[in-house]
Amino acid sequence: MKKTEAGDRPFSYPVKVGHISANPVDVHLEADDTELKGLAALWNVLSVESLTADVKISRWKRDGVRMKGHVQAKIVQACVVTLEPVESLIDEDFEQLFVPADSKLARAPSMDAGEMILDPDGPDLPETFVGDTIDAGEAVTEFAALAIDPYPRKPGVAFEGHLEDSGEDDKKPSPFAALKDWKKD
Repeated sequence: MKKTEAGDRPFSYPVKVGHISANPVDVHLEADDTELKGLAALWNVLSVESLTADVKISRWKRDGVRMKGHVQAKIVQACVVTLEPVESLIDEDFEQLFVPADSKLARAPSMDAGEMILDPDGPDLPETFVGDTIDAGEAVTEFAALAIDPYPRKPGVAFEGHLEDSGEDDKKPSPFAALKDWKKD
């Protein structure tokens, strides 16, 4: 497995599905300077200082692939209050299944009425791939992106002059409140 560049993806590591056996293959991925700059642009952060992942790739069922691993990254974002740089660490485990696009395993279970059944606590549907290659780098990139704090804040910084609305006064008046003072003659 050789690391190559892949067009619009800043961090790519193509893996030939035909070369994967039932025994897991251990792969260590590490982004270089060019890839780190591309990831910073993709994630809209000030910078990505490092990105590494340790991944086990193995065959799953007949024609699928299981990728299980751990991703770590150090990123610098702008504080949502002061706009000063805030360093964040990403340290996440992940697991992803891949199946060919025409596989029965790629389809979500559905009812006869055409409704799709999704269990939010259940396992994710496998990702599909076309051809004989999956991109381990792209999967690592996606799982790292999911762990980015959307509202980074420097430690000890708070919004000043901000009034928090507790919602206590949000009660709608009863439609019968106007009748309270009405008297029948």
